[in-house]
Amino acid sequence: MEIEALLGDTARLRAQFQRRIVGQEAVLDEVLVCLLAGGHALLVGVPGLAKTLLVRTLAEALELEFRRVQFTPDLMPGDITGTEVIEEDRTTGRRAARFIRGPVFTQVLLADEINRTPPKTQAALLEAMQEGRVTAGGEDMILPRPFFVLATQNPLEQEGTYPLPEAQLDRFMLDIRLDYPSEEEEVRILRATTGVADAAVEPVLDAERVLTLQRWTREVPVADNVFRYAASLVRATRPGDPAAAEDVRRWVRWGAGPRAGQALILGAKARALLAGRFHATPEDVRRVALPVLRHRVLVNFHAEAEGITPDAIVARLLESVPAPKSGL
Repeated sequence: MEIEALLGDTARLRAQFQRRIVGQEAVLDEVLVCLLAGGHALLVGVPGLAKTLLVRTLAEALELEFRRVQFTPDLMPGDITGTEVIEEDRTTGRRAARFIRGPVFTQVLLADEINRTPPKTQAALLEAMQEGRVTAGGEDMILPRPFFVLATQNPLEQEGTYPLPEAQLDRFMLDIRLDYPSEEEEVRILRATTGVADAAVEPVLDAERVLTLQRWTREVPVADNVFRYAASLVRATRPGDPAAAEDVRRWVRWGAGPRAGQALILGAKARALLAGRFHATPEDVRRVALPVLRHRVLVNFHAEAEGITPDAIVARLLESVPAPKSGL
């Protein structure tokens, strides 16, 4: 009954989300999958697609602490994690160091345009994402839980940016793409955003219930053939694997690592739980394969010259790698 109640809360969460965001249902599904799986997400889309509003609305509906950092070329690591300052006690005249916590000490962090800041600042954030803590003055400070980072990237205007290295992209569980709205959705956007009323969002879940859902996601059972299917998909992306298809050998420079398989399984578990099922199926793996693999499959020069994208390669793999008939 508790599971049913929490799943009902996720349905109400979608309703609250739709008060402000028109369309983007698939994006919300992927964001929720990433949240329940305990990962972090990369949001990629052109300006004006409500990436910031999406994350802010999610934080309000989850009743979680939210902070936004606009990444710029002059941003320093201490601007993210925090910095030490020297304070003087006016009564004694003694000086002591005090650590002022940065914006990373929150529950939902929007790292806006993460590719516009230098690698050392990107690394500070990614280390905090991976470790769940910040070290300063020899002391480890644990970040709040749940801790969920959504980093945005603008696929346009790449001049003067600092693209995330492939090894750092792997730290993000999902690469979520936002596309232009349909004509009807665009009309609804214009109608909703050019008036005087601002839709209010009511909190549906809180930190404790989000952590409960994350724990239940880990407990969703997975059959052995689903584990093998996920492993087969990941191994099929590697051009050096004996079972790799000719297309992969021709177009892929580097395939996905074991972390991709972990993301496939956790994403499938989260998707099953959101659907009201307490078992993951091969179809759940297939539905999360694109956002899990697209940023982990590195194409070579031949693919770029022929206009072959990672999305196209993942789509071919989903067609060529046989899926088991049942996950039970």
